[in-house]
Amino acid sequence: MRNSILLRTLVILLGITTIIACQEKREIINFPKTDLSTENLIPLPLKITPTNSAFGLDQFTAIYTSNDAEFKKVGAFLSNKINTKIDLDVPVNTATDKTPTKVIYINKTENLELDNQEAYQMYITQDSVIINAKTAAGAFRGIQTLRQIIPEESNDTLTEHKMWLVPTGKIIDQPNFEYRGAMLDVARHFFSVGDVKKYIDILAYYKFNALHLHLTDDQGWRIEIKSWPKLTEIGASSEVGGGPGGFYTQEDYKDIVSYAAERHMIIIPEVDMPGHTNAASLAYPQLNGNGKTPKVYTGTHVGFSTFNTRADIVYAFVDDVVREISAITPGPYFHLGGDESHVTKKEDFNYFVEKVSKIVEGHGKIPIGWDEIAHADINKSAIAQFWSNEKNAKTAVEKGMKLILSPGKKAYLDMQYDTLSKFGLHWAAYIPVDSAYVWTPETYVEGIAKENILGIEAPLWSETISNIAELEYLAFPRVIGHAELNWTIKENRNWENYKVRLGNQAPYLDRMNVQYYPSKLIDWKKSKHTYKTIVKD
Repeated sequence: MRNSILLRTLVILLGITTIIACQEKREIINFPKTDLSTENLIPLPLKITPTNSAFGLDQFTAIYTSNDAEFKKVGAFLSNKINTKIDLDVPVNTATDKTPTKVIYINKTENLELDNQEAYQMYITQDSVIINAKTAAGAFRGIQTLRQIIPEESNDTLTEHKMWLVPTGKIIDQPNFEYRGAMLDVARHFFSVGDVKKYIDILAYYKFNALHLHLTDDQGWRIEIKSWPKLTEIGASSEVGGGPGGFYTQEDYKDIVSYAAERHMIIIPEVDMPGHTNAASLAYPQLNGNGKTPKVYTGTHVGFSTFNTRADIVYAFVDDVVREISAITPGPYFHLGGDESHVTKKEDFNYFVEKVSKIVEGHGKIPIGWDEIAHADINKSAIAQFWSNEKNAKTAVEKGMKLILSPGKKAYLDMQYDTLSKFGLHWAAYIPVDSAYVWTPETYVEGIAKENILGIEAPLWSETISNIAELEYLAFPRVIGHAELNWTIKENRNWENYKVRLGNQAPYLDRMNVQYYPSKLIDWKKSKHTYKTIVKD
């Protein structure tokens, strides 16, 4: 089987080579020297070997892929993004009236130097770009790298037509961490499907592979549960400050999930329990832990609400919620919350987490919870998300659990940059752009080794933000630094080098109409173009 795959790949490559070699009037171009190692790539790849020439992307370029449905989708995605960036149509796996003289080939192969499922290799010569990957996810990560090294401006001096010079060389790459996530709180303030999609677009560009949606809290319930309709009829009608709230229908949610999947990202739904549950108890007071019907809550305090952890109806409710959401969530995880349950007795909290984790597992999902869940007697396959308490993180590891790192002092995107920040809080720390990048996740918690860490997640809580521009102000550019911490090995991370590459992300952020915080620590390279509308990535 393996030999037949190799043979088929060789036949395809030979065919492409023949296309190039047989051009009767092939242009001979003296390309200027270009250095692939100086490109402004984020996250920085594992290894770059420049060969100091250029691949001339132009109207005579075509994209070919292995005969695999998912690889074909990657090729189509790349073609669309090239067109969005430089207004060049590059055909995919199709004959055109222009015989291609240069090709981009996205190749499915088992023969990689690296074993990681998201690894890829890229070979760029004057005639071709070949991206090798075992999986479509690996190929998708590879084309994000290629997108970054395609220049915005064409070189109009080498030929009579426009040509964009891509530096030649070899890239060998794979992620540092398996899990590379961001979190968006849509409960304190609601964000539309379009807003979430835009966030997904940009996260995918920087090789994130997970978006955690904080779907429920005291201020609002944001996901339709058909067996408990009052959750959205009543529980979704508020938000911080008394705004209109809102919710996702299950069709909306499936749309978000599908959109993420097209970008090889998973959605992780969170239903925060047993605390942070005022909105749920507002809709169904029988869930409440104090026996009273609560009032609509539009403030920002935490820790005052709880479910009745000894009531059978609560677990019937949880089972229905987890069942309905899990059925429309293809990813492996379900986040059960578990943070800041200050009015839940310790024994009741542990009892609840133990029962709910089994419900989650019963619906085929791996439970994730904030680091407080480490004290419950749960399966070691569950994952603890460290945000505040190092003792909790160590307890989880001692039990054999994996960690997601989200330390408030470094990874919380809702923290203010400084005392002058328009939005955000600072209970954990002020986090300027350099502080968000200059830390070492592999050794951040003393005594916890890298093999215990699944990856980093950068949460964005929405107490102080209510629209996409405010979201972007807090998330960008800090979340881009978290992309590099997650993907790039620590030996290749360097603030002085990174801040230059970050400044050169400005044209992309401008093209996407991202209202990023223009930190004075960064020398921002502004685009020559003016982008007046949001461009979907």
